[in-house]
Amino acid sequence: MRAQAATSFNSPWTLAIRAAADQGRPRRAVALYLSSLRSPHHRPCPFALAAVLKSVPRLPAHAQLPAAASLHAHLLRLGLLAHPYPHAALAHLYSRLLPAAHDQSHCLLDEPAPRHRLSLLVAANSRLAALLRAGDLPAARAMFDGMPARDVVSWNSMVAGLAKAGHLDEAVELFDQMPQRNAASWNALLCGFIAQGQLPRARELFERMPVRNNVSWITMISGYAKAGEVLAASELFERMENKDLYSWNAMIACYAQNGCAREAVVAFNRMLKPHVWVLPNEKTFSSVISACSQLGDLRFGLWVESFAGCVGVELDDHLRTALVDLYTKSGRMDKAFDLFRGLKTRDVVSYSAMIVGCGMHGKLREALDLFKEMSDAKISPNAITFVGLLSAYNHAGLMEEARTCFASMSNKYRISPSVEHYTIMVDLLGRSGKLDDAFQLIMQMPMRPHASVWGALLLACRLHNNVELGEVVASRCFELEPEDSGYYILLGNIYAQAEKWDRVKRLRKIMAERGFNKTPGSSWVA
Repeated sequence: MRAQAATSFNSPWTLAIRAAADQGRPRRAVALYLSSLRSPHHRPCPFALAAVLKSVPRLPAHAQLPAAASLHAHLLRLGLLAHPYPHAALAHLYSRLLPAAHDQSHCLLDEPAPRHRLSLLVAANSRLAALLRAGDLPAARAMFDGMPARDVVSWNSMVAGLAKAGHLDEAVELFDQMPQRNAASWNALLCGFIAQGQLPRARELFERMPVRNNVSWITMISGYAKAGEVLAASELFERMENKDLYSWNAMIACYAQNGCAREAVVAFNRMLKPHVWVLPNEKTFSSVISACSQLGDLRFGLWVESFAGCVGVELDDHLRTALVDLYTKSGRMDKAFDLFRGLKTRDVVSYSAMIVGCGMHGKLREALDLFKEMSDAKISPNAITFVGLLSAYNHAGLMEEARTCFASMSNKYRISPSVEHYTIMVDLLGRSGKLDDAFQLIMQMPMRPHASVWGALLLACRLHNNVELGEVVASRCFELEPEDSGYYILLGNIYAQAEKWDRVKRLRKIMAERGFNKTPGSSWVA
């Protein structure tokens, strides 16, 4: 019996179905299972069915309940509902899909079919997982403590649940009591430390793990990526001996999300080398196209889009949104709108990408229409949305409208303006001749102003030939970025326009002493 189960578990169809489910490709998992039913030498496998059931929550929302009902009927017809694995997977599925999650799960688990110890344990573990997922930690702990039999899955679930809820000391205590541990046990605690932002404790645990799998490595890399510690993530990645698709994806995403776009492209090219060759998926392409957007490299982005089609990767919403961002930043607004309208589900990320693109290219009316459409759909804006709106107002020179928009960020939407928002406002106020208002806005910033903010005001001082304020602003720029000669050149141009030739000469002398060479084409009239 065990040999038959092992054969079924390791059959090519089952392995392919489980791989598709593990990769987050639910439609492929379902399609493969249906194809397996048409194979003359393949019998329905409970392990494959369990994998398909676990994939159902990743299907579109409207398809989940019909799929669950069909698979339930299929199990009954095959007489496999008594098998512990599809039985537990179905209970787990109903607990996620139905409003009365616990009642439905209990009702299903109380069916008389599964009676042997393994069935009862699998069912109990499924119920425990449902309680933890629902956030009912007291009930889950009470159930765990009262279980007549527990296996490593039971312990792992409880440790992971406690760690995820922030009860790290309790999770560590339970972890220390475990009679046996596997890689998942260590990973559960590792994920908890990272979720709570305790990277040093996570790294210490990682280094003393007796057994590490790729999940362990990817968890640490993703933790460093979230914290912006790109170098630490890169060093770990290079230590990995067996880099799979998910580890490459984690590293490429780390680079792309932390402004290291060129490094993301280099990593992508590495994984395609003949001696490495890892086939990319939707996640890979999404990160790489995001990197191309940051670089403004439309040509390579178009090649990546074409390559994705060649290897059979479908344009899902994540990939479409990344392409929207690429096309908007490259000025291809017509193509961006086509992709945007083709999205199955539009969210704050896709709307914001379009609004930013409209703002960059001076399309105020389109930006406002998108914002209204977004509001009508009850999608709350984020900070990036307002970067696009303020940029659109800036391009149109609509100062009062921009001020109203800027004020609404904190007053209406509870979004704290960032340095980027302040920079846009300072630029607009400055170019509109409101230099004092721009200066006061900088002085009221809750964070320390970056050189970009002062630089925007310095440009305005040059535009309106304000020598006195220009000197004050330039001194702040020199302090923040002493190696940048551009600020000296701007101040020199202000002096030259005001015919302050003695100050021009003094500034040139200072630049010569500091080893600066004027940028070609930006000479001062003397």
